Amino acid sequence: MAALYIMIPAALVLVGLALYIFFWAVDSGQYDDLEGPAHSILFDDEPPAAEQDKPRG
Repeated sequence: MAALYIMIPAALVLVGLALYIFFWAVDSGQYDDLEGPAHSILFDDEPPAAEQDKPRG
C-alpha cells in the first residue's frame, strides 16, 4: 500500500510531462509539414561544384 503513495504521484508527473512535451511540439510546429520530408528523398541532390568541373574517365 505504501508503494501506491509513491507510484501514483510519479505516474501523474510522467503523464503531465508527456502532455507538456506533446503540446510544446505541436505549438512549435514540429508536425506542420508531414509530407515534405517524404517527398524530398525522391529528388536527386546536385553534385558539388568541384566534382562538376572534373573530367570523367
